Amino acid sequence: MKRYLPILEWLPSYKKAYLGGDLGAGLTVGIMLIPQGMAYAMIAGLPPVFGLYAALVPQIIYALTGTSRQLAVGPVAMDSLLVASGLGALALSGIEEYIAMAVFLALFMGGIQLAFGLLRMGFLVNFLSRPVISGFTSAAAIIIGLSQLKHLLGTDIAGSNRIQELLVNAAATLGDTHLLTLGIGIVGIVLIKGLKKVAPKVPAALVAVVLGTVAVSVFGWQELGVRIVGEVPGGLPSFRIPEVNPDRISELFPIAIALALIAFMEAISVAKAVEEKRGENRVDANQELIALGMSNIVGSLFQSYPTTGGFSRTAVNDQAGARTGMAAVFSSLVVGLTLLFLTPAFYYLPNAVLASIIMVAVFGLIDLEYPRQLWKNRKDEFVLLVATFLLTLGVGIKEGILLGVLFSLLLLVYRISKPHIAVLGRIRGTDYFKNVNRFGEDIEEFPEFVILRFDGQLFFGNKDYFRTQLRREMAKKGTGLRYVVLNAEAINYIDSSAVFMLKALVKELRTEGIRFLVAGAIGPTRDIIHSSGLIDEIGADNLFVRTYEAYEHCVADSKKSDVEHRISTQTARGLV
Repeated sequence: MKRYLPILEWLPSYKKAYLGGDLGAGLTVGIMLIPQGMAYAMIAGLPPVFGLYAALVPQIIYALTGTSRQLAVGPVAMDSLLVASGLGALALSGIEEYIAMAVFLALFMGGIQLAFGLLRMGFLVNFLSRPVISGFTSAAAIIIGLSQLKHLLGTDIAGSNRIQELLVNAAATLGDTHLLTLGIGIVGIVLIKGLKKVAPKVPAALVAVVLGTVAVSVFGWQELGVRIVGEVPGGLPSFRIPEVNPDRISELFPIAIALALIAFMEAISVAKAVEEKRGENRVDANQELIALGMSNIVGSLFQSYPTTGGFSRTAVNDQAGARTGMAAVFSSLVVGLTLLFLTPAFYYLPNAVLASIIMVAVFGLIDLEYPRQLWKNRKDEFVLLVATFLLTLGVGIKEGILLGVLFSLLLLVYRISKPHIAVLGRIRGTDYFKNVNRFGEDIEEFPEFVILRFDGQLFFGNKDYFRTQLRREMAKKGTGLRYVVLNAEAINYIDSSAVFMLKALVKELRTEGIRFLVAGAIGPTRDIIHSSGLIDEIGADNLFVRTYEAYEHCVADSKKSDVEHRISTQTARGLV
């Protein structure tokens, strides 16, 4: 039970000393969640109260099932935009159907995450490389920020998840800008940014919400055209099983799968960051999938839309002293009390203030330093980052992340199809054989030898590349070549296609009067050499433990000792 309910592991040993930190962190994150949740619901195209619903039940479920003690689960900007862009592309009849689809989407993506977790598929996050994540996050932040221009300018700007369409739509309404609304939004941005610098412990977003609400209420700015949140339904969300037209499920599947993976990526990345910082408990990727899945499934039964672990709130939770999942329980209580007693206080809250909260939060996600590092050191990954960034901006949110993953996989395939190959020579006066291009005049080369190191697995995708490069180096040696030595230290796998190529190559070399030797093959590679029958072509006497030994035996024309034979031919099944 502890495996699926980690709370059973830490709750029995809960210490009184933890209570202060958990309570303080819970109150801080709960207060932070109220304006953030309402703002993020607006990004998703939902009434603000649904942001509070999403901040209520999922936190409690994660506290029961999650392996991170500090991860703060709830509505987040990126997932909210994915909900808006995904559902916005569907032909829906009205706000009621839109809400029903958003809630069902939480159930759908939660089911996918739960299934992935039970199937131990946490490794899927490894396919989201950092350049793809960085490019996607920065582009999504810009899209999210620009999507709030309609609330900042007080105009009716048609929504889109493509930057060119957003800018064109915004430019068309600039003449209708409501200056008072714009002023409120700008003041909100300056206030939040200023408080974060001057008094970082003060909940800047909440201060902006309070001041904006009071100002509109006192001066009656809603009568002058300032758009406000209006009536927020009070009370806790009721239990309701999400319903959707079965014909819509196929339309929701690509949105749900994208949300499931991206939400998991967000949560696991920030949870791992806290784990590395604290070093107190280990985050289990598969259990995190189960926890996030259960949080979304149970949350959807109480009208929550898709949620995950938030970057900023988790950082605040950690800094405020959270030690266990009790912090999330306290945070949920703050949201619950707000729903029960404080929703009337948000009636005069201007939409421009919520827009300012969103803009400050998401533009902080834009990373400029990492692309600079890649530009200096890894041009190929820089291109991958920029491609993901531009595709996300210009084509769409879902398309950007999916194409980014595809390009990163293509880059991986390209790299393993052309791995690093080194021609080795002996460093003078030693028995070390190293890359001739790295040691210059210290290297001693031999006209009768080609000694090649292949730094990667040998498989159907690179077998022809290996053969071509080997033949090229052999051609450089001319007619004096007698020995080809393959340093196999870095080869951890040889597939059947590569085995077939090697058998043919060894036969060709034998007819040319050239001896083929293998040095440094690791255990799994030796197993393949023997089980595939490749050993019959190469010969057990041509397998060596070290490159130097292969070289010495060729020069001295001697046989291996018993020890050398035992080590070089040892397999999982014994000696050959």
